[in-house]
Amino acid sequence: MQVVWFKRDLRLADHRPLWEASRRGPCLCLYIYEPQLLHSPEFDASHLLFINQSLQELASQLRRVGGQLAIRHGTVPEVLDELHHQHGIEALWSHEETGNSITYARDLQVAAWAKRLGIEWNEFPQSGVIRKLRSRDGWAKRREYFLKQPLAPTPTSITCPRYVDSGRLQSAEELGLTPTNKEHLQAGGVAEANQVLSSFLEYRGQDYSSSMSSPVTAFEGCSRLSPYIAWGCLSVKQIVQELGQRRSELRDAKAAGEHIGNWQKSLRSFESRLSWHCHFMQKLEDEPEIEFQNMSRAYDGLREDEFDPGRFEAWCEGRTGYPLVDACMRALLRGSWINFRMRAMLVSFASYHLWLHWRPTAVFLARHFLDFEPGIHFSQFQMQSGTTGINTVRIYSPIKQVHDQDPEGKFIRAYVPELAAVPNEYIAEPHKMPLSLQGKVGCVLGKDYPRPIVEHATAYRQARERIYAVRRESSARNQAIEIMRKHGSRKRPTRS
Repeated sequence: MQVVWFKRDLRLADHRPLWEASRRGPCLCLYIYEPQLLHSPEFDASHLLFINQSLQELASQLRRVGGQLAIRHGTVPEVLDELHHQHGIEALWSHEETGNSITYARDLQVAAWAKRLGIEWNEFPQSGVIRKLRSRDGWAKRREYFLKQPLAPTPTSITCPRYVDSGRLQSAEELGLTPTNKEHLQAGGVAEANQVLSSFLEYRGQDYSSSMSSPVTAFEGCSRLSPYIAWGCLSVKQIVQELGQRRSELRDAKAAGEHIGNWQKSLRSFESRLSWHCHFMQKLEDEPEIEFQNMSRAYDGLREDEFDPGRFEAWCEGRTGYPLVDACMRALLRGSWINFRMRAMLVSFASYHLWLHWRPTAVFLARHFLDFEPGIHFSQFQMQSGTTGINTVRIYSPIKQVHDQDPEGKFIRAYVPELAAVPNEYIAEPHKMPLSLQGKVGCVLGKDYPRPIVEHATAYRQARERIYAVRRESSARNQAIEIMRKHGSRKRPTRS
């Protein structure tokens, strides 16, 4: 019996482990609810809902070609061991995973189990991330080569092993989780993923480059593909190749004299972000320790001893007194998605204005990002918190971001109803409203809405002083050279 172990690859299309296994005899497709992952602080019932929706569709697709999805609960070695004793496993097939410390330790256990029993475990890459990469030199070309290769064929017939119990999907309650009460969650599954991709490439993506930064326009203007990539309803290779086809169509249309608007600029921008996806995941693949440790150890001790639980709680609940910060957090708590610039602002505000260490804030947002991808998540958190030692220090002004991204307060008022009647001139800084106006609009600071948790100018100045004091140290500069050699992008800046 061949066993295909599904993890973050919940699809049939471009699934090489499935294709290879299905050609070699009876093939069991397996998904395992893993207690350690389900009960980790990074997991949320909203993740489970998305997974179950995707698994339900996957099971249906497998049945159409004669296959079967077996669902189990337990540690992976124990589940595999039971299946092996009952039915005999000849080989195990799966995609490589750049996950967190839990999945890394689990994979080591699976490898040991397979070696002990003489069972071959075949793993395949599913993105441009390269395992056991020796040098970043030439990495981009290797990524591009992989993504240009043909998609793995989708099996049209799968021989199903006999007498294997399929198991069933389990709810949050059955798995010991509190059910999610989040609204506006994206639905899981391949059909939904393909619809989102098609709508983006056909019409939603035309103004991507100009609409992705503001939360007013980003919910519609961004691709919204990130959860489907994170949980593997679509492969990056499929997206890259469909993007290439769309760009080719647009070039032909332009050559024929048709007006194509902002499509070329927008799709170039989207393409660059797909490359960022693999670039940041490669960092965690090369150095798993950055899930917990500062990438540059010169920053050790910078924030660890000054963690303020009260500030952390206010940030988590969206009651910092900074309207755009609070609106973004509340939107995230309701729908598990916010656009990239606003994510960066949330992390920047926590790391610099509130001087919170990135690890607890990263875990909190991992739980509330439906598209949580460990490799991207922890690499980005370190970058936005200033602990990589090689990236530009960006301290976002939560006031300027209102003026730039939501000057009329449309997004803010949608998620912070206390500010509904606040005039536009005060929407970025409601604490500057005269007391008489506060009463008139029904928003008394300190009562209806919090006063700013910190004073922006002071927090901004102190953060810059402290982060640059470390950055100027010789040890930090020396480490930056090594970090750049190991993790830095080799892409040359575009000349204007």
